[in-house]
Amino acid sequence: MRITKDEVKYVATLARLELNEEQLESYTGQMDSILDYIDQLNELDVKDVAPTAQSITSGNVLREDVVDNTYTREMSLYNAPLEEGGFFKVPKVIE
Repeated sequence: MRITKDEVKYVATLARLELNEEQLESYTGQMDSILDYIDQLNELDVKDVAPTAQSITSGNVLREDVVDNTYTREMSLYNAPLEEGGFFKVPKVIE
C-alpha cells in the first residue's frame, strides 16, 4: 500500500469526518485502489491527444420561442393576498 492510515486520518480531519477503525481500514484500501488506477492511466501515451475541457462537443439546446396562452392581469392577481391598482401589493421591507 502506498497510502497509510495516518494519511487517511489526515484527509478525514480536513473533511471534518470522524472515522472508526473499520472505516479507516476500508477507506485506506479504497484510496490505494484509486491511486493504483491513476497509475494505470499515467502509463497511457497521450502525447498526440489534444487537451480538452469536454469529451464531446455540445451546444445549447434551445426550443422555438412560441407564444402560448397568456394570462390577463385579472387572472394573475386572482389569488394574490393583496392587490392595489392592478399590481401585487407587498409589505415594505426597506424604510
